[in-house]
Amino acid sequence: MLMSAVPATAETRVPESQSEISLGFAPVVKQASPAVVNIYAKIVRQGRSNPLFADPFFRDFFGNGFGNARPRVQNSLGSGVILSDDGYVVSNYHVVGAATEIRVVTTDRREFSATVILGDKESDIAILRLDEAEDLPFLKLRDSDHVEVGELALAIGNPFGVGQTVSSGIISGLARTGTATGNARGYFIQTDAPINPGNSGGALIDVNGDLIGINTSILTRSGGSNGIGFAIPANLVAEYLHQARAGNERFISPWAGMAGQHMSVDIAESLGMTLPQGVVISDLHPLSPLGEAGLQVGDVVTHVDGKEVNSPAEMKFRMSIAGVGGTSALTRLRGSDKDEVNVALIQAPQIPAAEETKLDDQTVLPGMVVARVNPDMITRLGLGLSQTGVVVVDPGPFGARAGLRLGDVVNAINGATIQRPADVAEALTDPARRVQIDLQRGGRAVSLRFRL
Repeated sequence: MLMSAVPATAETRVPESQSEISLGFAPVVKQASPAVVNIYAKIVRQGRSNPLFADPFFRDFFGNGFGNARPRVQNSLGSGVILSDDGYVVSNYHVVGAATEIRVVTTDRREFSATVILGDKESDIAILRLDEAEDLPFLKLRDSDHVEVGELALAIGNPFGVGQTVSSGIISGLARTGTATGNARGYFIQTDAPINPGNSGGALIDVNGDLIGINTSILTRSGGSNGIGFAIPANLVAEYLHQARAGNERFISPWAGMAGQHMSVDIAESLGMTLPQGVVISDLHPLSPLGEAGLQVGDVVTHVDGKEVNSPAEMKFRMSIAGVGGTSALTRLRGSDKDEVNVALIQAPQIPAAEETKLDDQTVLPGMVVARVNPDMITRLGLGLSQTGVVVVDPGPFGARAGLRLGDVVNAINGATIQRPADVAEALTDPARRVQIDLQRGGRAVSLRFRL
């Protein structure tokens, strides 16, 4: 896991001389800052075409090339942290995830080209590999479960592109969920160390110079730091690094196959609990490993591997850092009974087989990709646990123009029920002049109609 844990009983020492006081954080910064890098990412975005030129009349009159928007090049600025001497770097997905070119600059002005080898938009984490890098300075990963509110913390990054900057503060809160802005949706460490645009992907370190977390977002109304910043815990970063080294192309998190809700005072009273704590299981997939272990809807999970959980995001975080392949011990409350249940940490199963199908040029929507819904697709596309049927994995250029979106579940085409991906290809081959696609989108029924 390449994680260096700091003992929970580490001694806190009072400065013994004026010279030690005058140094402040200088020795720590001198030690840690070489491992924090500036990241320059180039992103090419396709411009929007004038909708008038979707009409054949205007295309024929002005010419096919007229009115097509040119691609726009955007430059993204952020920070990153070197995690190993051979060039593994962590940053935020929103900094580098869509980049076509990435340039990494170290504090001693060396420049490297970099490639994203593992990224996840939901967690807002990206692991990069620097080309031809060796003997680089790197930060040790601290066991973030031992971080405490009130600890001193330093944020290092490149805010507003002014150059590497250090700001200080304390750890303001732990287990923050659902409060961060930006792409990230998960479990965070909160700090009041000033974090500004450009700090994304930078380091949050302790007074020993070890990495506590990766700065990812701020809570603000003005666009600047208001003293509420969020960092992705080092323990989750360690699991991403582990999977990147193992060659995974996408992050694989243990699949719980459950939906849960935060314990409110009213729910706690209805369950006869004296205090609101834990996560209430509100739904279970038929293949859920929690169900296999004996958990049921209505059970309350209060701890995972001995760590308290009070939200579904916190429960997912605990299982994610444990990794796929082992087991986790879940503390369960059912009525007045309390026990511990061992749950297998498995990858979301591909049952039934996805049968992923890309439509060819014989169909009216060539390039569209559809697949059968299974737990793996539910996880990847954020579908409901009870969802079945055929889902759009990629609408393709023609499907997107017709109004289809990623995650749409196709129910029927021109009145013909869709049960498997092959049914979509058949229904869209030599169809009638008018096409109607009935689908489900985010729990709503939607009908798309277009003429050929």
